[in-house]
Amino acid sequence: MITTKRIGVLAGGLSAERDVSLRSGGAIYKALLERGYDAVLIDAAEDIYAAFKSQKVEIAFIALHGGHGENGSLQGFLEVIGIPYTGSRVLASAVAMDKAASKKVFMYHGIPVPPFKIIHNDELPGEMDAVSAGRLVGGSAIDFGMPWVVKPSTEGSSIGVHIVKNDAELAPALADAFKYGEAIIIEQFIKGREIQIGVLGNKALGGVEIRPSLEFYSYEAKYTPGLTSYILPPEVSEQEYELLKTTALGAHKALGCTGATRIDMILAGGKAYMLEVNTIPGMTETSLLPKIAGLAGYGFADLVEEILQSAVGK
Repeated sequence: MITTKRIGVLAGGLSAERDVSLRSGGAIYKALLERGYDAVLIDAAEDIYAAFKSQKVEIAFIALHGGHGENGSLQGFLEVIGIPYTGSRVLASAVAMDKAASKKVFMYHGIPVPPFKIIHNDELPGEMDAVSAGRLVGGSAIDFGMPWVVKPSTEGSSIGVHIVKNDAELAPALADAFKYGEAIIIEQFIKGREIQIGVLGNKALGGVEIRPSLEFYSYEAKYTPGLTSYILPPEVSEQEYELLKTTALGAHKALGCTGATRIDMILAGGKAYMLEVNTIPGMTETSLLPKIAGLAGYGFADLVEEILQSAVGK
């Protein structure tokens, strides 16, 4: 057993990914109890400080997705009150959650990213129609052709993400993406194979290839059984697999991540294009990181313990 201290599993919260977080937290809580740990499950929608005091929590196991649970805010709060926590620390969490900021870090480190532009909501016209949307985007000097991926800069689980293939689709995509934050990214759609690599500590565990039956790996495709095929390990050459793992580990280190991350990439034309780093990956029994870890010989409870290790000694 790694620790005898009381562990508070933080789940739920108030983000758009609340339901997924509750499932992750429940699975982690169950695994900790099965391994004999002293653990309590806490809904982060409540007063976290009061819950920690009443439950005498000594370590936080963060199972929150999106919002303040993943963007460094909660991590900063836990630093202030002196509670060790799992996963990446404040700066790494904040930069990873902000896709615009993380892309700039990746570019500095020579990690390929699809061509992109950032648009802020203070640039929005009064009425969002096809003409005004075109002017907005035109004013941002986008120099790559459609199709585009339009997505919020600071959301996860493919919430607010749209593939835009023509001018008529642009206005509704922008309007929806801006519901989830003050900045959005317009990114060139790169047709390729979507591969996700799991990283634990300083080791790339392996990966999974995502084959959605829908147009892309949307929220619906992620959480509706039968809409996506998962190929473990990915059906790529040994050389491509090594490239993917090396690139993923490089991205993990470039952001300064600790604990477990899931790295989302597109493999196309011999390049591994970085999409994003997830510092708190889904942790249900059927989530992708546990599937990937299973390839490397980690059972679900083993993986939970390894993630817990990232909090011990902080």
